[in-house]
Amino acid sequence: MNAKTNEVWRERLASPLTWHYVGFAALLAVVIVLATRFALDWAVTSRRTTDALSEKQVQLKGLELQTAPLRGLDKRIDQTRIDIKDFYAKRIPHSYSEIDVHIGELETKSGVRQTRLNYAQKPPQSNLSEITLDAGITGEYPQIMRFINSLEREKILFVIRGMAFTGQQGGAVNLRLQLSTWLRPADAAASGIPQQQQNNTPAGQEAQPQ
Repeated sequence: MNAKTNEVWRERLASPLTWHYVGFAALLAVVIVLATRFALDWAVTSRRTTDALSEKQVQLKGLELQTAPLRGLDKRIDQTRIDIKDFYAKRIPHSYSEIDVHIGELETKSGVRQTRLNYAQKPPQSNLSEITLDAGITGEYPQIMRFINSLEREKILFVIRGMAFTGQQGGAVNLRLQLSTWLRPADAAASGIPQQQQNNTPAGQEAQPQ
């Protein structure tokens, strides 16, 4: 029996088909090992790639947040320049006489009477020269309030620096009013308005009462 079994095994070992099976099985094992190794390597590589991509996305988001305030900056600068030019054109007078005309118109409309008006100018700063006005007006209280309200709503920029009641006669009230407006330096220099004195008391260019 053993001799017959051995003979069978010898025949099988000698058969090319048997060696084909053996070769196929060995090749299949190699393929499985390689496939497993490839899958493991792919998983590691994929994880590293995902981590690197996530890091890059975080960096990109950070850069977007940093540069967000700069977006459209050129347009905002252009608009600011337009706004400044518009402000100068509408709110800054072109001459001393224009200031005087507006003050006279407000005086007439409100019903107050101007008793004096002194002008002085300060040295230029930030492309403008400040013009100070030291005015004395008299009128009934409602008239004075209309005059002050009109100054605040006036197209030309007037800033009220100080107010003080200096007396009263009958129904009329006397008010000292200190104002500021601005001229371009060249217009201020050509206006003839004197420089403000060192003691900050407005120098005397006095307009005639109207």
